[in-house]
Amino acid sequence: MRIAYHVMSAPSPLGLLFLATTERGLRYVEFMDRRSLKRTIAAHAAENPGAVWEPSVRELRPLAEELEQFFCGAIRRFHVPLDPLGSEFQLKVWRALLDIPYGTTRSYGEIAKAIGDPKAARAVGLANNQNPVCIVVPCHRVIGADGKLVGYAGGLPRKKYLLGLEKRFGGMQSFDGDRVIESLAVKVSRPPARVSKPAKPRRAGSPGAVLVRPRSAPRAAPVAAKPAPGRGTRKLAAAPARRRAR
Repeated sequence: MRIAYHVMSAPSPLGLLFLATTERGLRYVEFMDRRSLKRTIAAHAAENPGAVWEPSVRELRPLAEELEQFFCGAIRRFHVPLDPLGSEFQLKVWRALLDIPYGTTRSYGEIAKAIGDPKAARAVGLANNQNPVCIVVPCHRVIGADGKLVGYAGGLPRKKYLLGLEKRFGGMQSFDGDRVIESLAVKVSRPPARVSKPAKPRRAGSPGAVLVRPRSAPRAAPVAAKPAPGRGTRKLAAAPARRRAR
């Protein structure tokens, strides 16, 4: 059997996520918690005898992209096939977890009733803690009967973060692929144009006074005044030539 794996970075406090898939579907999504990749793979060697582990970004890319969209609130359900290893009871519990709606929670007792075994709340808690496909199989949505955030394999800070993320995006409209649903569009009307009033002239001499002259009609071209009677312009006559003295 061949198992492809990849390590991706998730927002704090989630940290590094170890992803692994078989030919049938997703087998592991787990928090690495500062463990080396070698130790993480070795921890699953016993339940996957003879498996060949190979790194593959290409095969895990669809899951990595869905996880990134989930962290951004763009999707609420994962679409990758699953192939976890577990007992019949564990598989029944994990399937029930997939039915918990996004942004809501269920108690261990409610999950026990959902699988038809109301007295198995404690066993449900154990199976929930051993979920090998965290986040995708939303074991973080199971809380105590009193509403407290009890036990989580990844630690309570991570559980609190995931529930807070779903609460924050749960009230928003869903996305239709890459296109936001039209109901999210907000029409913004333009404000009416403001008409500026002419400035009032201030009296000269006052502080900050600016002399503003009202616009007047264009001045007509000056008309030459007619000369008064008797005061007309005189023509200069040539002076008479002097007579030569004899």
